[in-house]
Amino acid sequence: MARFENVSVTKKANVYFDGKCVSYNIELADGTSKSVGVIQPSTLTFNTAAPEIMELIDGECKVTRAGQTDTLTYRGGESFNVPGNSSFEIEVLTTLHYVCHFG
Repeated sequence: MARFENVSVTKKANVYFDGKCVSYNIELADGTSKSVGVIQPSTLTFNTAAPEIMELIDGECKVTRAGQTDTLTYRGGESFNVPGNSSFEIEVLTTLHYVCHFG
């Protein structure tokens, strides 16, 4: 799906890591929350409260989940899961466009 229909968008951006990651919160008509954003090439660590599915729209990254030694490469068109109350390190190789699905 290239676009979301019938959504509410929070006007103010979420800006993390000195602007290396910028996202917007959206809410679908059914009440589902997501964030849509971009991460510039960098290596960052994100903490999760709820489980997340990171859907990659474009770009390439390497991901290491908390407690794991395996680093996996993901590209646009792929996704990865992260459990709640956890973290992951992401090395963004080319500008990454993503949708984060919560819950």
